[in-house]
Amino acid sequence: MWRTPLKNRPTVRFAPSLLALSIAAAFISFAPSANAGGEQQLQKVIVNGTATGLIGEADSANVGTISQKQLEARTAYRPGELLEATPGLVVSQHSGEGKANQFYLRGFNLDHGTDLRTTVDGMLINQRSHGHGQGWTDLNFLIPELATSLQYKKGPYYASEGDFSSAGAVEINYADALPAGIANVSVGQNGYRRLLLADSPTLGNGNGKLLYALESMHNDGPFTRPDDYSKLNGMLRYSEGDRANGWNVTGMAYQAKWNATDQIPLRALGDDKKAGQLGRFDLIDPTDGGESHRYSLSGAWRSSTATSSTEVNAYVAHWKLDLYSNFTYFLDNPVDGDQFNQPDRRTMTGLNVRHAWADELFGQAVENQVGVQLQNDNIFNALRSTKARQVLSTTREDHIVERSVGLWFDSAVRWTPHFRTVAGLRADSYQFDVGSDLAANSGKRNASIVSPKLNLIFGPWAKTEFYVNLGSGFHSNDARGTVIKIDPKTGGPVDQVTPLARANGYELGVRTSLLPGLQTSLSVYRLDIASELIFVGDAGTTEAGRPSRRDGFELANFYTLNDWLTVDADLAFARAAFREHDPVGQRIPGAVEGVASLALAVDNLGPWFGALQFRYFGPRPLLEDNSVRSNATSTLNGRIGYKFSPKLRVELEAFNLTNRQASAIDYYYTSRLPGEPTAGVADTHFHPIESRSFRVSLNASF
Repeated sequence: MWRTPLKNRPTVRFAPSLLALSIAAAFISFAPSANAGGEQQLQKVIVNGTATGLIGEADSANVGTISQKQLEARTAYRPGELLEATPGLVVSQHSGEGKANQFYLRGFNLDHGTDLRTTVDGMLINQRSHGHGQGWTDLNFLIPELATSLQYKKGPYYASEGDFSSAGAVEINYADALPAGIANVSVGQNGYRRLLLADSPTLGNGNGKLLYALESMHNDGPFTRPDDYSKLNGMLRYSEGDRANGWNVTGMAYQAKWNATDQIPLRALGDDKKAGQLGRFDLIDPTDGGESHRYSLSGAWRSSTATSSTEVNAYVAHWKLDLYSNFTYFLDNPVDGDQFNQPDRRTMTGLNVRHAWADELFGQAVENQVGVQLQNDNIFNALRSTKARQVLSTTREDHIVERSVGLWFDSAVRWTPHFRTVAGLRADSYQFDVGSDLAANSGKRNASIVSPKLNLIFGPWAKTEFYVNLGSGFHSNDARGTVIKIDPKTGGPVDQVTPLARANGYELGVRTSLLPGLQTSLSVYRLDIASELIFVGDAGTTEAGRPSRRDGFELANFYTLNDWLTVDADLAFARAAFREHDPVGQRIPGAVEGVASLALAVDNLGPWFGALQFRYFGPRPLLEDNSVRSNATSTLNGRIGYKFSPKLRVELEAFNLTNRQASAIDYYYTSRLPGEPTAGVADTHFHPIESRSFRVSLNASF
């Protein structure tokens, strides 16, 4: 990531438990100190809060910070869509609202989060060896009003980013305190209603702030059987100091339940319901759905001087999911149907420590960083056959303990006024311990990987900088797949997967603000992955596949036309293919190709403000031979608001303004509807985007 001045650097946040502080103290005691003979203070950097205006700060053309103001201007149907502020990233949903989102980025259909590392205040959200899919990323607990910034990086070029970061990494930062209390009441079509109350009063002698937020929400969506998505969400944070020198302790609690309208086959669509045909918002199994909860306790400690900074962040998070899905209907079980249950219960503990210090090398200013990341996951999950959420049989049941240690170092050197480098090295070690109800599928496995990074930055010249980025990264595979011997469904032998799949990335980029008010970045890249994670529709999970390659480009623009109008315009394209030949074909099913977005934000027009957002992601191959492709999907969302006073405003949000009938996701696989041949029918299965709807919100500050 770009270099922020040490004394102003935002910190990674971890809880100051006795264990965390003792490890941090031991770690820091061995860290080199600043050069006593000639202290080097890094050049002061002013972060302007835009995604592309980072000349002299960024290590590549594809890092950025989205400011709180920019985040507030976005229209989001669901909390996870906050991440769409990242250029080239699409966030969608292919089932009930409580389920983890669907992500598309850099030629990936990332399913529910594979290869996109996502953190909130330093807590990793991706869930390893998950019951439904590797890297499960459930962001439904987010409260957008608390987000002060979003930082993104793309590609495996950053030593501080580990597992799941091959395509990119996104971090959302929450506020320690609010400038004023927030009271929000929102209502809308399709049973939407939301209440939010948040404030951060000063406590004691004025050194401490107590931030609290309480949220209640309900949404039915446009579906024939309402989603009936209900959630309760809360956060409590006590903090002292600031982002350079201070600490906080945070508790979060979230729980939700919902119905799910899973994807349906195209062959079932029609207007004649008497013939058994379905409408776009109909469903086949009315008992699909789920419930989930998340509780976490975390904390952070930060200390900075003019030449060094230290950050410690620790957390413990408990997640529970009970998910019921039916993607093939009556293919495997013509009598009771193919519904399956994927329960997952886990406790995740993590510790991150980072120490940075300024030094000098051959008379040149140097900033070094060293860090350690520890994580332990204690996981219980299963796969069961069900009918109307009643268990018929258990396919497998497992207890997994997964541990990892990551050590990283990088060094930034400005060799000349127009040339600097950032070189890094990362080492990760994993332990997998699987206890299965089938003894043959129990076992232990260890794996390690070393990932070098190198970033070359040339410039600036005429407010323009050029980048060459090289790096190696990885994603972990499901622990169960690393020790498996027997397919629990068929009883036949099965191959084990590679525990850690390497990714190698190469990128050329340029960033410029030569034209007044316009900030532009352009990059071309190649990404090779040793084992592609592929969604398997009839199993409802991901599996490790062949090695893959992605070639693509990304263009991002942020244009400030005047003090009341800004424009974001992004364009990306990628071509994804397997690198090993197979007669079935070389294309990667579901891999996104073209992505584009255009967002206009209006403010400072007296009491009026608003925004308009266009989003497009193009056709995708659904089979390896590219013989079946999805259609393109585009949406137009908008908002308009009026400020009655500095403390009271009203907003009207509109989603899918043109009421397009498009897909949020498409898959091609075999399923069976009642009355069809027992072998089933191969077809495209889709989940629709939501129909046009409106929401109105009243926001008061106090």
